[in-house]
Amino acid sequence: MTESRVGTVERIHVASGTGGDPESRTAVEAVADRGLRGDRYFDGDGIYNEQSDLEPSDVTLIEAEALEAAAAEFDVTLEAGAHRRNVTTRGVDLAALVGERFRVGEAVVEGTGHCEPCGYMADLAGESDAADALDGRGGLDARIVATGTVAVGDEIVW
Repeated sequence: MTESRVGTVERIHVASGTGGDPESRTAVEAVADRGLRGDRYFDGDGIYNEQSDLEPSDVTLIEAEALEAAAAEFDVTLEAGAHRRNVTTRGVDLAALVGERFRVGEAVVEGTGHCEPCGYMADLAGESDAADALDGRGGLDARIVATGTVAVGDEIVW
């Protein structure tokens, strides 16, 4: 029998358009093969939707621990949501979930790749060192495979 591991959803953010301000949510509907309702990628308005050579993600996740390490090691403090990721997790090794299916609240997602930080995020956040601070710990791109609600405090089970 395989032992399940459990983390938690600490924060949820959506942005209504490319470069739009991240909006904090207590809960959101994660729609299979589409994204988080109310987010730019759900509506086909994200920067990666505009670049045909890049595969957009349905949802992006980042570890709260990575944000804390960036603050401690690089003196980079990103305001809530400024990292441009949808779900902030706690107690989850996101790098280990590439190619894996796991549950986030009621939704089932599959890790599709590492979500590398970019200069665009750093510019929007007003933190010139943010991309360097999150290099190698920028989070996880994921595809939603089963629709469900995701709420702050929900379990992440893999």
